[in-house]
Amino acid sequence: MKITHFLRKRRQAVTAQQIADAFGICKRTVYRDLQCLMDSGVPIRGEAGIGYTINKQFYLPPIAFDADELEAIGLGISMVRQWTDQRFADKADSAFEKIEAVLPTSLQGELKQITTYAVPTRPKVPWTVNFSDLRDYIRTRRKIHIVYRDQDEQETIRTLRPLALFFFNPVWLLASWCELRQDFRNFRLDRIQNVIVVDEKFDDENKNLTAYMSKIDSCS
Repeated sequence: MKITHFLRKRRQAVTAQQIADAFGICKRTVYRDLQCLMDSGVPIRGEAGIGYTINKQFYLPPIAFDADELEAIGLGISMVRQWTDQRFADKADSAFEKIEAVLPTSLQGELKQITTYAVPTRPKVPWTVNFSDLRDYIRTRRKIHIVYRDQDEQETIRTLRPLALFFFNPVWLLASWCELRQDFRNFRLDRIQNVIVVDEKFDDENKNLTAYMSKIDSCS
């Protein structure tokens, strides 16, 4: 959204390099963001190497959040910062900046008056696996091999269908279908010693997240 405001303020075409310099990002990110905006209907014209302009008549209506909604969003973002990895925290900050960019002036002050925070009461249990990569494997439904060390220090190799990540302060769990046990299992991230993604996707209704949640509900 900041790119649209940046373009609206310029009388002449702006190059991708100028946009990249203005926001401290690479040109590849600029091209990606511009394409996303154009695909969503934002009237941006131009091409790589020449420059980009936006139809000055284009108007993006302000987002109608109230103070409590902004507080809730701010709390969620602070929790992401505290309990995930830097890549996910950066995405949360980016989302907040986009919201800030389109807020009406009357609500801008509310962002500086957020008074609800998520402060860890216990230190986060560290892990060595890549948190964001796991999210990608879940989203793209790709199988993974892991080396898992249990509470007795015994290691096993598992093939998993990763389904979701759950946070139980201060531990993260990877909910999966375990092909070794032929059942749903939860694996602590701090006990996963290694992860190798498999070039194989999965899509089985009996072994997906919905089935996992149904089993959890039936046991509660």
